[in-house]
Amino acid sequence: MSKRKRIYIIAEAGVNHNGSIEMAKELIDAAAAARVDAVKFQTFRAETLVSASAPKAEYQKAVTNAKESQLEMLRKLELDETAHRDLANHCRLRGIQFLSTPFDEDSIRMLTEEIKVSLLKIPSGEITNGPLLLKAARTKKPIILSTGMSTLSEIRDALGILAFGYARRNESPSLAAFRNAYRSKVGQRALKANVTLLHCTTEYPAPFVDVNLRTMDTMRAAFGLPVGLSDHTQGIAVASAAAALGASTIEKHFTLDRRLHGPDHKASIEPDELCQMVKSIREVEVSLGSKRKGPVQGELKNLTIVRKSLVAIQNISRGELFTAKNLGCKRPGTGVSPLNYWRMIGKKADKNYQRDEMIKA
Repeated sequence: MSKRKRIYIIAEAGVNHNGSIEMAKELIDAAAAARVDAVKFQTFRAETLVSASAPKAEYQKAVTNAKESQLEMLRKLELDETAHRDLANHCRLRGIQFLSTPFDEDSIRMLTEEIKVSLLKIPSGEITNGPLLLKAARTKKPIILSTGMSTLSEIRDALGILAFGYARRNESPSLAAFRNAYRSKVGQRALKANVTLLHCTTEYPAPFVDVNLRTMDTMRAAFGLPVGLSDHTQGIAVASAAAALGASTIEKHFTLDRRLHGPDHKASIEPDELCQMVKSIREVEVSLGSKRKGPVQGELKNLTIVRKSLVAIQNISRGELFTAKNLGCKRPGTGVSPLNYWRMIGKKADKNYQRDEMIKA
């Protein structure tokens, strides 16, 4: 039996650095202390990401200046290439993997060619951004794709673009070419070798009733790919449950302090909760164990202690019949199994038995 792959845990710092490199480094330190596998930021240029008229989400309005545009808010949260290099180096010093989510093609280039990240995380909002998906796949980097707000059909279309990009097909990009790539053996091999899907509920915080963790099973069955969770709920219960349901990857937003000003702090967990989450996931992961049912090594020493044997529950004379009044079941389980109770009823005792003495077969 092959050993189950370890759950990959991503601490999503996102934009919770509030534009401060020092705060970003503190987030890295907190993630490293929690012993996650990777800490992830976001790479974008505000002018490339949103138009001047783009509105804020309701959750963003609730926790930031409602009069400020989304563009103005995002300008304050950009990290330039120098900042990325500084943070990636700090991650190396702390022994934790540096990741960042690109929101435009130039950010993909910078992350893969300059910062040299080992994989790309594509967010839910970009799952219909065909040019971005194609650029990501053509880097040949593994991709983690979040699927919030998506239907199975939309996920399949996105995977077709990734399959096309990985396969480097000669034909021109088109919806038909993407679908052909998805159906091809080469495309399917590329997806299985490189792509992980994350189930996600795109709301901050996400209500528990809308999480639908069983969707992970649906996605695994539909696409035959590893499936994990990008968790936007409050607390750590859902992340632990996802681990129990076989999540390959778990991503969770975290902050130094939920009281900080900014769009994502309120929907994030704090460092002590991040530590608890990692501990819980690792405990769940170990407890999943094997599908084989049978006593494990630790149980064997307790087996005879907690099981029972057939015993005389009152004095029995040799030749006397065993009956429900004189035959019973008591610990320890080192004698005749109580499963033989009915076979013994009505038989003659082969010797004298004292009360609590084990019956011989």
